[in-house]
Amino acid sequence: MLKEPVLIAGGGGFIGGHLAHRLEADGHTDVRVADCRPIETWEQVVPGFDNVSLDLRDLEAVRQAVAGRATVFHLAADMGGVGFLLSHRVDCMLSVVIGANLVQAAAVEGVERIFFASSACVYDVTRQEDAASPGLREEDAYPAWPEDGYGWEKLFTERLLLHAGSELGIEPRIGRFHNVYGPNGAWAGGREKAPAALCRKVATAVRSGSPTIEIWGDGKQTRSFLYVDDAVEGVLRLTASHVDEPLNIGSDRLVTIDEVVDIIEAIAGVHLERRYLADAPQGVRGRNSDNTRIRARLGWEPSIPLERGLERTYRWVYDELSRTG
Repeated sequence: MLKEPVLIAGGGGFIGGHLAHRLEADGHTDVRVADCRPIETWEQVVPGFDNVSLDLRDLEAVRQAVAGRATVFHLAADMGGVGFLLSHRVDCMLSVVIGANLVQAAAVEGVERIFFASSACVYDVTRQEDAASPGLREEDAYPAWPEDGYGWEKLFTERLLLHAGSELGIEPRIGRFHNVYGPNGAWAGGREKAPAALCRKVATAVRSGSPTIEIWGDGKQTRSFLYVDDAVEGVLRLTASHVDEPLNIGSDRLVTIDEVVDIIEAIAGVHLERRYLADAPQGVRGRNSDNTRIRARLGWEPSIPLERGLERTYRWVYDELSRTG
């Protein structure tokens, strides 16, 4: 059972906004949502919650945020799609300050449990050089050679929270997300991830009548993609559990980028010529989630089909593109 009062750190972002709405739907009322951005710019807002604009890189602001909270969801990070991650390594790594502040403040304020939104970027990049590589198991994070920048920040914060559990009595819950996507997130501007970017490209082609779209890479690189509702369900189940070891929260369905485009084209009712950009940022060649441990520990794994999730995402992106011109 999730223990209130609750703080969602980074709750103005994509996953944080969906988590806030899920907590509201589940009947939770004593929820504080904190984000560094002005509230009017948040992805989603639950009006009945205690919504505050605080820069969690500042320790005093974090103390204000965690005061009186029993459970903290740590979703705050400077991040984006592969292009952003490869060109903003310093910004991504400086997010470690937020985790450090949360641990220090939580120890003083009596926080009982912290969920940390980690990432598949913590995994050894040398295990991800083959598009057909098997799913990544939790133990594959060591020996450590994570994705430079963002991956190192996530792995360090995992270690920090695990030690906070043994030394400070703060119970850690660590979920390693694999490519979360869905409505109400970034879809343009450089921070968007592949599903949203591809939905935008197809929707733009449909609206403009263009016969072509650009694809970063050769289209054969592989990923698994996790719909945001499944991500939130995994977060809540893990946080309420007694599992204090990192768990993958991801789909184990491996698809190529070309296959993702195929699905979106079918949703949009078009067939487009693809222009491949070999020099564009691509990240690792292949990444998939091994869900053996989450099935064993929680008796659950994500289940929303990629086709259903992409249809919801495409419809939302199309409407946003129409609304913004």
